Amino acid sequence: MTERGPLLRRSMCCLILGCLAACSSAPPAPPATPKPTQRPPTTAAFRLDQPDHASEIVIFSLGLLNTGYRFGGSNPDAGLDCSGMVSYVVERVAGKRLPHNAAQIAAITQPIDRAELKPADLVFFNTSGQTYSHMGIYLGDGRFVHAPSSKGVIRIERLDSTYFASRFTGARTLF
Repeated sequence: MTERGPLLRRSMCCLILGCLAACSSAPPAPPATPKPTQRPPTTAAFRLDQPDHASEIVIFSLGLLNTGYRFGGSNPDAGLDCSGMVSYVVERVAGKRLPHNAAQIAAITQPIDRAELKPADLVFFNTSGQTYSHMGIYLGDGRFVHAPSSKGVIRIERLDSTYFASRFTGARTLF
């Protein structure tokens, strides 16, 4: 029995060390995280079914020129911010409601290349450190209408202006 004692102790030690070694092994590496892109993933794409809504969106947005800016504003009487303007126009023209947030609108609309821009498409900018912090409605010929906080009224700008060209982050379509 004295010979079995050391053998039993060694066996137990080996078993315990084996268990400890198995428990201390490194966990499997997590799957690689894809690098963030300029475009948020499109979940349930928001689409307008009638192509004639494009010209109506452009015309309606031009009717809002010189409307006052108001952060969080969602109607022309009280003032509009950028996403409020877009949401207001789309709802009035097509009867469909968009979120009142540029990033959320970007997330549910279909991405397109800048070269594919057509009137009534949406343009997005990084004006406050967030990829989709500002937006407008593309008019054609490199111009868009938006509700900027500076100078306080809805107005037309050029995509190739010094300020907006360097802050452009994407284009999305409603059609």
